[in-house]
Amino acid sequence: MEESMEEEEGGSYEAMMDDQNHNNWEAAVDGFRQPPPPPSSIPAPAREPPGGQLLAVPAVSVDRKGPKEGLQLGQPPPESNGVIMMVKCCDAAAAAAKAVPAPNPSSTININTSTSKFLMNVITIEDYKSTYWPKLDGAIDQLLTQSPGDYIPISYEQIYSCVYKCVCQQHSEQMYSDLIKKITNHLERVSKELQASPPDLYIERFNIALGQYMGALQSIVPLFIYMNKFYIETKLNRDLKDDLIKLFTEHVAEKHIYSLMPLLLEAQSTPFQVTPSTMANIVKGLYTLRPEWVQMAPTLFSKFIPNILPPAVESELSEYAAQDQKLQRELMQNGFMRGDQSRKRAGDELAYNSSSACASSRGYR
Repeated sequence: MEESMEEEEGGSYEAMMDDQNHNNWEAAVDGFRQPPPPPSSIPAPAREPPGGQLLAVPAVSVDRKGPKEGLQLGQPPPESNGVIMMVKCCDAAAAAAKAVPAPNPSSTININTSTSKFLMNVITIEDYKSTYWPKLDGAIDQLLTQSPGDYIPISYEQIYSCVYKCVCQQHSEQMYSDLIKKITNHLERVSKELQASPPDLYIERFNIALGQYMGALQSIVPLFIYMNKFYIETKLNRDLKDDLIKLFTEHVAEKHIYSLMPLLLEAQSTPFQVTPSTMANIVKGLYTLRPEWVQMAPTLFSKFIPNILPPAVESELSEYAAQDQKLQRELMQNGFMRGDQSRKRAGDELAYNSSSACASSRGYR
């Protein structure tokens, strides 16, 4: 009896412990399971992307006592499932991206346009006339009136930048027209000053005007090289330097050539009436302006420019020798001495003359 009672007590104790452990396990499982919301608060099932519908498949319930229940569509899954949590976040991000409106093309164009205007300010014709051309006008004035070798306090970088901006803003035609008009007015004033010059100063003043203008071109042409490259050469098929030289030819040289040439011929016949450097500058300058003017005085041009006259012939050698002797006599009459002859040995001149005569005679046999 005692043993049977002990066995019954031991069995009942074990059964009680099993029931308690089972209840504790169910309570732990129920702690992870969220209770379903009341029917009135359940929202209408929303459409989910195909991926979400495929993942929301029925799952086996862990409750051994109740019937097998699956996850209802639209019911939030357990928070402990990491895969479904990640899909949920991705779905939320996709929905947020769909909610953002697409950019309007017109607004994009307006932004780009405003940005381009901000980066490079538009230069209107009023801006060109009031700001940019006055800077170029003042620089051109200084370059046209400077003497050779003078220092001009202007910023070549600033002037070049003005030309560059005006060309980029489609003001090349207006700038070229203003440049030609500016230089034309300057040359007309120079021509009037030469007409009022007396004959004894006419050659020297013409030489100054020619040298001053040619020196100014050496600075003006590089400053407008961008306009020359992208407007004059491209659209007009010309060159800026040639156009500016042509201006001096038309407004100065052509008006004074018939007054200048007689004075040059007269100065040539009278040694040292005009310095050789002045004569050379004028003759070479006239030849550069218009080579056809050589026909007006071939002998004068041939003294400073090679290959003007035809080649020498043997029959004219005596005439050339007579011209050289005449030039030597004129030089001596004007005070040009041959130098110190005191240390020259007697008979050297005679020996030199006889040897040169013999050599020339042998050469012509």
